[in-house]
Amino acid sequence: MQAAQAQRKFRGKNKAPKWKKPDDGQVSVMVLPLAVTDPAELARLEKLFGSMWSIKRAVQRDARAKIDAYWAAKHVREEHGAKAVRQRLGLSREALERCAYKHLEDSGHLKHHASKALAMHMADVVWNSVQRHLFPDSTGHRFGRPKTGRWHDFTRIPDRARSHTTERKWETFRLVGTLHGHVMAYTDGGQHTVQQPRRMPVPAALSGKPGTRKATWWDQTGPLAVVFAGGPDSGRGDLVLPVRIPQQPGQWARVEHFLTNPGRWHKVDLVRRRKASAPGGWVYEAHLMILGPGYTAPAVRQMRQQAAALNRIGGVDGNVSNVSVVSLPAGLNPADGVPASTEITLSPQEQALLEREAKKRRGRARALERSRRATNAAQYGLSKKQARRAESRAAKGLTPKQVTVPGGARAARVDGVPKQAFRRDRLSTRYRDLRARQAEAAASAAEHRSHRARLIARQVIAAHGPVLVVEDCDIRTWYRLWGKRLSQTTPGLLISALDRECQASGGRLVRASTWSTALSQHCLCGERVSKTLRDREHKCIACGLTGKRDLVSAALAAFVRFADVDDPKTAYLDTTASRHAQNTYAEALEEALRESTAPSQITVRGAGHAAVPRQRRGTSAPRTAGQRSRATPDETRPKRDHAGKPGHRPGCNPQLTLW
Repeated sequence: MQAAQAQRKFRGKNKAPKWKKPDDGQVSVMVLPLAVTDPAELARLEKLFGSMWSIKRAVQRDARAKIDAYWAAKHVREEHGAKAVRQRLGLSREALERCAYKHLEDSGHLKHHASKALAMHMADVVWNSVQRHLFPDSTGHRFGRPKTGRWHDFTRIPDRARSHTTERKWETFRLVGTLHGHVMAYTDGGQHTVQQPRRMPVPAALSGKPGTRKATWWDQTGPLAVVFAGGPDSGRGDLVLPVRIPQQPGQWARVEHFLTNPGRWHKVDLVRRRKASAPGGWVYEAHLMILGPGYTAPAVRQMRQQAAALNRIGGVDGNVSNVSVVSLPAGLNPADGVPASTEITLSPQEQALLEREAKKRRGRARALERSRRATNAAQYGLSKKQARRAESRAAKGLTPKQVTVPGGARAARVDGVPKQAFRRDRLSTRYRDLRARQAEAAASAAEHRSHRARLIARQVIAAHGPVLVVEDCDIRTWYRLWGKRLSQTTPGLLISALDRECQASGGRLVRASTWSTALSQHCLCGERVSKTLRDREHKCIACGLTGKRDLVSAALAAFVRFADVDDPKTAYLDTTASRHAQNTYAEALEEALRESTAPSQITVRGAGHAAVPRQRRGTSAPRTAGQRSRATPDETRPKRDHAGKPGHRPGCNPQLTLW
């Protein structure tokens, strides 16, 4: 009997159907700023991030040691197999989770702040990087050896999704309250508009009525807040973080879309963002994942529907200084419309603004360098001017002048390696503050460049339709040649935005190989017109066509056909259709190729017009995610293989269409 009781019992197979995400697995993310102003709550939050960073660093070090042992055991892997070696070393998700549990239990103090569930989630994040290193992806690429990382790069505490089959079951962080209760609390019962104070009060837990069950956070119907129960040894109660909903003009419809239905709330990740002016140098956000598509404004939906109804084919030509788009009616019938062209360039106002922003960046960089030199004066020598002044004073018998900021080279060995590594330098508080402000300005500029790209992509799709063809170029090569210039015009960002907008409108941005098409070296009549990069005008001797080189290339891209639309190497130029279009439209096509016929409608004072505009942000900008196969949005960008020289070029069959 005792032997039978000592046998381990296992759960049987789950008879309930497996839960699946609705809407074909679509999820979206809303950023909710957390109004943490209480010094005690802020200290608890900082200690929580510190504890999770300690756990992640310990698990990462264990994983690196196991990876080194795995690659060193070459003969054992050949004899017993790689899987057996990984199991023996503990290179699996479950083994890393047990490592995280052990670190949490052995430390003692970490259990005052972090929980076992959070440690498990952090171990899963480490396993994702280890898995990408051990196993190659579909293209055969394998990521490098995982690094331990830095404290300032640790900005996210992942959470596990809530249970949608069991009532009232969240893993760690949970969002409590309702949107209606939040509005009622900050509108004085609906008497005025929403007015959220700078110091938002912490919602208090409900107290149950005598003789009834004890009230919990599940009964909270007031203001929104993120609640964390704390570590298992914590005696300070729940960590309650008030939520500040966006209240700028035009944001209320988006807030209702995400927060009206609590049944769609899936998980909450705690994220911190560097901000020098905030207490402690960080601001905290709750990234709420929603089951379902993101919010789309009614005007954008109407624009996409109208763009999907356009029966046009177009081409895109990306360049270092501009992006050109040319489209024609798909049937090449003059009654259906005329050719249209668009050139996306920097306006004089944008160029002037970029110069001012570049001057500010140079000033910040000089200030950082001066601060580092002043704090670590022993690691730098005197400049030529400072050395001459010291020699002159010594020759005159004057006392040497103390140099606080040496301007010479860094003290180095004979082979040029600095005697002291830069990471060993002592950094002042002013230096850290300047570096934080520099990172904050860079993040603000990147966010506005993305916003500008989205606006331009919508205008292009509305004018030219969602069916476009672009040459499959490697933007990384462009950055090696024209790095700073590309950071201003961002052609890769614009093409990526066009790709997303085409898919949202029901079309597609198809990529064609440059080897089999050579659009910049051909004319619409089919003749080859050789040009160098210096030649910006297209002049064909055979047909007499003249126009801008980029617009002609974009027009030719509209006549690229594919044997397999998913393979850029099968692209070829249909010269029969291009000659027919040239004869059909004649002057209208030549006019479109000489100058843009559909100029951008973004005004100088419009949002996102400049590539790097100023930013005064009170809350986070809207961020939505597309379809994802996993709950946690931390996948790396898939590596895309650019089309190279094709092995076989298909014949020019005019019967083949784009699709």
